[in-house]
Amino acid sequence: MKDKILNLLKQQDKAYTMYELKDMLGLNTTEEIQNMLKILAELESNLTIYHTNKDKYMAFEYSHLKKGKISVSEKGFGFVLMKDEDDIHVDKEHLNGAIDGDMVIVEIISKNTGAKKEGRVLRIASRSYGPIIGEYVLINGVPSIKVNDNKFNQNVVLTKESTKDVVQGHIVVANVIKELDRNSVLAEITNIVGHKNDVGVDVEAIVYKHMFSPKFPSDVLEELKDIPDIVRKEDKIGRRDLTDEVIFTIDGDDTKDIDDAISIKKLKNGNYELGVHIADVSYYVKPGTKLYDEAYERGTSVYLVDRVIPMLPHKLSNGICSLNPNVERLAQSCVMEIDSKGNVISHDIFESVIKSRIQMTYNKVNKWLDEKIIEDGYEPYTNDLSLMKELSDILRKKRESNGAIDFDTDEAKILVDENGKPIDVVLRNRASGEKMIEDFMIVANETVASHVFYMSLPFVYRVHGTPKEEKINDFLDFISSLGYKVTGKVNPNYPSSIENVLSQLRDKKEYKILSSLMLRAMQKAVYQPDNIGHFGLASKIYTHFTSPIRRFPDTTVHRLLRTYLYENDQSKKTIDYFKEYLPLLTEHASLKEKDAVECEREVEDMKMAEYMMDHVGEEFTGMISGVTSFGLFVQLPNMIEGLVHISDIKGDYYNYDEKSMSLIGQKTKTRYRIGDEVTVICKSASKEESFIDFEIKKESSAVDEEEKEIKKMG
Repeated sequence: MKDKILNLLKQQDKAYTMYELKDMLGLNTTEEIQNMLKILAELESNLTIYHTNKDKYMAFEYSHLKKGKISVSEKGFGFVLMKDEDDIHVDKEHLNGAIDGDMVIVEIISKNTGAKKEGRVLRIASRSYGPIIGEYVLINGVPSIKVNDNKFNQNVVLTKESTKDVVQGHIVVANVIKELDRNSVLAEITNIVGHKNDVGVDVEAIVYKHMFSPKFPSDVLEELKDIPDIVRKEDKIGRRDLTDEVIFTIDGDDTKDIDDAISIKKLKNGNYELGVHIADVSYYVKPGTKLYDEAYERGTSVYLVDRVIPMLPHKLSNGICSLNPNVERLAQSCVMEIDSKGNVISHDIFESVIKSRIQMTYNKVNKWLDEKIIEDGYEPYTNDLSLMKELSDILRKKRESNGAIDFDTDEAKILVDENGKPIDVVLRNRASGEKMIEDFMIVANETVASHVFYMSLPFVYRVHGTPKEEKINDFLDFISSLGYKVTGKVNPNYPSSIENVLSQLRDKKEYKILSSLMLRAMQKAVYQPDNIGHFGLASKIYTHFTSPIRRFPDTTVHRLLRTYLYENDQSKKTIDYFKEYLPLLTEHASLKEKDAVECEREVEDMKMAEYMMDHVGEEFTGMISGVTSFGLFVQLPNMIEGLVHISDIKGDYYNYDEKSMSLIGQKTKTRYRIGDEVTVICKSASKEESFIDFEIKKESSAVDEEEKEIKKMG
């Protein structure tokens, strides 16, 4: 009956009452009508059809309405996030009670206000109550929570039983039991994070907010007892022994979860033999275990300013799975023969046992590669490192010739003391060593993905779609307003065309800002079982194979390799299972990746604001990174960004010009636009609200000097 109802509603661009549908379907019995009502309710709840205020039903795709998740800003307005079209802007007065994360039904009220579609929320289809995080307080003697998230605007009523061990000042996690009315919810405290003044509680609260946990469940920890601390004899059966090969790792100074190692040889024919050896996490993390389920649920490790929230318990992530030096470890190896032009001539993918010779660091490797300074202990490996750099340059040159896009964006590194207090914010170094490992991981990912792709088996791909032409044209119009003309035709279907645009902008002072704006015009890379290629890397077939300790999709890729290649299981039953399972897995993994990025960004914003609290009143030189109708965003050289509110730009009344994304003085015609260098003073900063306010430094003028002299004389 469901299909019949949908066919009726889709064939006609009309809405029908339940009585009209009953007659059209030819239903007579009470049982048939009740079944129809049940199906209508189901279709309405999953937003396949819409139930109007006039008690009629219509197919959503033929209605004037849109559906999606709403993201509400701290300033009160929101955006309904659309999958295949531009997001819909919703003013505060049109939210109709919707809060951040709700699935809503929205009506378009204006198709073009500037560059945005405007809408109003007609109905909240479903609430999205994640965990509530905040400070336990008493309001007029009544227990409640002062919620950390400014987007959450409802009162919290707590169950009495959940408050018995809580004291004022505790940061707590609570789950919503039910909505009492539009303005309040009933919730119960499920976890006490700690006191608000305790070290690390500020970061941990954000971790819980994004539905990650620093702790593993007891049943997961119980399973760890069955996992060995060393590689046993029986674990090596069927594996290729590479323990006599010169294999080593290169990572950051503080890396403890090491999942990739490399080796190199120059062959007699002049080609290179590159080995990429990846920790075999899937050997220990097996389906049907609590450990597997927990890793699946987490999806990824979360790398924060002063800690890591791991996907796997430390016994695995820092222990038996980590490719620590001078101990045997299980790996999956991809060994490639690569010619002088960067082409992979042949390859072999297999299970192995390796023993890393040394745990190198990027800083010390870069000393040799960039300065020819040999650090202690690195003497035996300088030839290998030089050969690796030689191959890395070849691979990078090939990728560039294919049109891969190099956004060359900077990242901030926040340095903290033992109490988690930020003491400095610097740029992350990305020198030869970092680029070399990136090159090797990319070629290994492409090789593994291609191997399985041509077997026509279900697989996990890392894909990056072609950007929308409209967004690229908007970017081109914007840089044109800055006075920059791009030569050559721009075709958004080809990554080389986008790279050509960026290459023409690289010598501009505001390149870093422009590069980040272009990056925002791109689609987001995701995981999916259907291969559409990776646009940014100009790669036709790509996956993530190289980081299984910290990414669940990589662990799954290893599992698939074991199933298809090592166990030679390509049965119909297995293929049918993965065809059904992988779409769910990849969608979940993509969502958890997004959650992790948002968690990491929120912690960074908080710590940057905390750092600037000690620099209020100080003067900085920065670059305008964004312009809105309410002010300017200014980015400092170390990536700290703050807002100059329009009211803090003195001396004139400023109007916002959307086309050129600039503020223009009404009287003086002074213009502020993206890329302009400005001197600002840190006006205020708040760790709790994660904001930094700047004000433009007022330039001294002849009139100002004259006024000073008059005051002195007076």
